Amino acid sequence: MMYGEILFIILSVLAGYLFGCFSTGYIVGKRSGHDIRSEGSGNIGTTNALRTMGAKGGALTFGGDLLKTLIPTLAVRLMICPALGYSRELTYMMTLVTGLAVVIGHNFPFYLKFKGGKGIAVSAAVIVASSSESAAGWIMIGAGLLIFILVVAVTRYVSLGSLIVVWYFPVYTVFQYRSAHRFAVLLALSLAFTGLAYFKHAGNIRRLLEGTERKLGSGDKKENER
Repeated sequence: MMYGEILFIILSVLAGYLFGCFSTGYIVGKRSGHDIRSEGSGNIGTTNALRTMGAKGGALTFGGDLLKTLIPTLAVRLMICPALGYSRELTYMMTLVTGLAVVIGHNFPFYLKFKGGKGIAVSAAVIVASSSESAAGWIMIGAGLLIFILVVAVTRYVSLGSLIVVWYFPVYTVFQYRSAHRFAVLLALSLAFTGLAYFKHAGNIRRLLEGTERKLGSGDKKENER
């Protein structure tokens, strides 16, 4: 790896993390008189924003989280990497690096004592930014979205749908880049997204196994996502 690539990675990680630290749910909540960290699950992500602030708050949180992810990742993929003459493989790697940094910033924002969201909406935006380069990518994105909708519709567990869909990253990487020179690096980056999602959903996984996870649309006011 050349010095220029290392410098690019460092700058991408820093920029991605700072973009990720823009905690949309927390900011939207403050502007509407809510401290989302002390309501519902205490999570600043889209699901808790929807449950504590309603459809408008949830939509604003989701939109903001998508935007803060798409700006740096698409800038890397569509502008910076082409300007530097990077190959398709290296461009994909740098997009994943930037996107992973955004997810880490979203999940662990420094100014909120590293207590952030669970990174699913942000990861979904990275999926779009990193794999929308081809028709095959769009087909896989559509398939992933369909799987998520079907799982949530059948089980009413948003967490279960999320935990299944985050396997998109390694599946896409294997499908598209299994013969790439840097395949091991690309696969490791892809699995990092999946691993982060499972780490942040540890409580949800436990409750799914116990049968106590809250279902979407449940009338039970008691929050069990902490």
